[in-house]
Amino acid sequence: MDQQYPLHTSSTSNGIRVAINPDPWVSGVALNLWYEVGSAHEKPGKTGFAHLFEHLMFCGSAHVSSGEHLSTIQAMGGLCNATTSFERTNYFETIPREGLELALWLEADRLSSLLDSVDQLNLDTQREVVKEEKRQRYDNVPYGDVFSHLMGLAFPPNHGYAHLPIGSMDDLDSASLDDVHEFFHTHYHPSNLIMSLSGAIEVEEGFALVEKYFSQIPPGTRPPRTKITALPPLTGLPQLDLSGSVPQDVVYSCWLVPPLTDEITDPLDVGLTIAAGSLASRFHTALVRSHLAHSVGIANLGLAEGNSVVYSTAICAQGVSPEHLEEELIKQVEDLCNQGPTPQEVTRAMRLEDREYLSDLASIETRADLISGAWSYFNDVEEINHHLDRVHQLTATDVHQAISTCLKTDNRGIITYRRAS
Repeated sequence: MDQQYPLHTSSTSNGIRVAINPDPWVSGVALNLWYEVGSAHEKPGKTGFAHLFEHLMFCGSAHVSSGEHLSTIQAMGGLCNATTSFERTNYFETIPREGLELALWLEADRLSSLLDSVDQLNLDTQREVVKEEKRQRYDNVPYGDVFSHLMGLAFPPNHGYAHLPIGSMDDLDSASLDDVHEFFHTHYHPSNLIMSLSGAIEVEEGFALVEKYFSQIPPGTRPPRTKITALPPLTGLPQLDLSGSVPQDVVYSCWLVPPLTDEITDPLDVGLTIAAGSLASRFHTALVRSHLAHSVGIANLGLAEGNSVVYSTAICAQGVSPEHLEEELIKQVEDLCNQGPTPQEVTRAMRLEDREYLSDLASIETRADLISGAWSYFNDVEEINHHLDRVHQLTATDVHQAISTCLKTDNRGIITYRRAS
C-alpha cells in the first residue's frame, strides 16, 4: 500500500519501550500505555486482578487525588480511558499538544506511587464498582454470559483464556490488600511497559520527554511467563444449552485456531470476511435473505498465545429452530471449506479489509494502539505498515487452505441459547 507511517523506536534508561509516530497534519497527541499484563497472566484463585487495576489506576497517587487524573485530562479538552484484555491492560489519552507534558507527569506519578493511595477503602470501593460493571455488562443483559460459557467450552479449567477479564467475583471478594500490592509490584513497572505517541510530536523531543518524566522509576523485572501452549482442535462436538430472558434463540459455534501471530491468521480472516463480513457475504445471502436468521456473524478473537478462537453467531428468525439454523450455517461453512472462495470474493474481502484498517490508522488514537499492539505481539512496530501488503499478496488458494484447515465442522463447539418459555 502507498500509505506508510513514520515510526521511530527507542528505550528509556529504565527499560520502557517507546514508539513515536510524528504526524504534522494533526494538532493533538495520542499517548498509549500498554502494560503487558492481562487476565491470561492471572493465577488460579486470583482472577479479575488485571481488570481491577484498570479501575485502581484512577484512584490517585502520591500527588494526585482520586479521580483527578481523569478530570485533569478532561479539563484540558482531552480524552482519557483504559481497557483490559486477555494479554494487556491499556491506558490512553488524547490531549492537545501543549498538554502532553502534564499527561506524561500524571502517568509517571501513578506508575511510581499508585500504592500510596491504594488503601482498604479504595480497594473495597473499586471492588464494588467492578461488581456493578459485571451486573450491567454480563449478568443483566440478554446473552451477557455467553462469552464466559464460550471460553469455558473452548479451553480447559485454569487455562489462561478460560475466564474473561472481568474475573470471578468470589476471587475479588477474597482479594486482600497484600494481594493487590503484590500484583502491582509484579506487573507495573517500566520493563513491562510499551508506550506509543502518535501526532503532533517531534521524535527526539518525544523520547526526551518520556525519559524526563519516567527515568527516576526503578526498572523492575519483566515477570516470568508460563508459556501458553497450543491445544489440539476440539473433538466430540462439545455442546452447551442455555436459556434466559432473551429476545430470540441464538446458536453459537466456536473453533480453536492458531494464535494471532501465526501466518495463517491473515488468510483465515479474509475467509471470515467472505463468510459474513458484509451484506453480500455468503452467510448473509444464504441465511438472512432466506429468512432463516435475523443476523449472522463470524469473527476471530485474535488471541496471541497458544490458540485463538473463531466464533460464529446466528440469531434465529421467528419460527426457525436453533437446530435447523445451525444445520444450515454449517452447510455454508462446509461449502466454503470444500469449494473455497472465488477470486472475486477474495478481492472484495481485501477491499473491505483495506477500508477498515486504513480507517483505524487514520485516527491517531487507534493508530497509537495498533503500534503498541504490533510491538507487543509481533515485536515489530512496522507491522502496521506491512499488514495490508501481506493481505494483498494472498490468493484464493491461500484463503481456501486456511479456512479448510481451521474450520473443520467436526472440530467445533456449540452453544444454543434459547428463549425461556
